[in-house]
Amino acid sequence: MNVTGTALSLNVADTAASAEFAKAHFGFTEEMAADGFVSLAHPSAGFNIVFLRTGLESFKPASIAGPAGEGLLIAFVVEDIDAEFARIAAGGAEVVTAPETEEWGERFCQFADPNGIVWQLVQWV
Repeated sequence: MNVTGTALSLNVADTAASAEFAKAHFGFTEEMAADGFVSLAHPSAGFNIVFLRTGLESFKPASIAGPAGEGLLIAFVVEDIDAEFARIAAGGAEVVTAPETEEWGERFCQFADPNGIVWQLVQWV
């Protein structure tokens, strides 16, 4: 198999709200958009994030067409978590977890977008 691209697709009630959050706080840019659909790219993430409006008839399989969110984290490893936390929090993002360090060396913080998707930053210390 030769994988030429990767995307994470999430069903959300308000695609524009999640897309604007990702662009404003995480540096994503819009690649494509249509009614109920936004695809975002990032120069260093290595994958696209796609937001689909919950309830689209075109979503397959219909048995899992509900909203994303519960138990889902979008995580990015960064070099300076404290600086990134300060920047994103100052930008008005909802803080879920302020920076804390786990005993195994993972330092992390979390933010929630307007649809409740949790965006996590990680730094290994």
